[in-house]
Amino acid sequence: MNLTRREALRLILAATAAGVILPKMQGAPTQPGLSWDPDMLKKDIPWDRLMTPAEKRATTALCDIIIPADDYGPAASAVGVPDFLDEWISAPYDTQVKDRKTIRDGLAWLDQESVKRTTKAFADSTLEQQTALVTETFAPDTPARKAGYGFMKLFRDRTAGGYYTTREGWKAIGYTGNVPQAEFAGPSDEVLKRIGVI
Repeated sequence: MNLTRREALRLILAATAAGVILPKMQGAPTQPGLSWDPDMLKKDIPWDRLMTPAEKRATTALCDIIIPADDYGPAASAVGVPDFLDEWISAPYDTQVKDRKTIRDGLAWLDQESVKRTTKAFADSTLEQQTALVTETFAPDTPARKAGYGFMKLFRDRTAGGYYTTREGWKAIGYTGNVPQAEFAGPSDEVLKRIGVI
């Protein structure tokens, strides 16, 4: 087999890249029928969704307290964040499995705490009651903070991650990426001064 120098280098680089990438994939899911990541261009999810109806209702209510509808955009539930979170905690990857326990235990705690305070599950409580519980969880030196802060912080971060990767979320923060530009003027003098280039 006669290879040009360019072809030989390409093969060497490809083999090197495979040697770096493949060991990192040892944590790939072991669920039957799922050997590699799913096709990201298809909407089919190759694993079952795990959230119960009660968890989904609590998730929807909590998402909309974290990111309510306002002048910047729709509420988190309107752009599918509860579905995103259900898919997230149902995935068989290490990070998601760890988040699954925290989020499901946290949702159970949220409903139990709400029942103690209002005799109703979190999703059935009034917005004022829901907001008071969430606010107390983030306030310093409260029983709710000790019990639910880790869950609430993780849930908030995952909700924001789901929301701000949607078109509506991009619009809310003024993100204009993925848009072709006829020309790029470069950074402004103000930015260049700030980073010390000029």
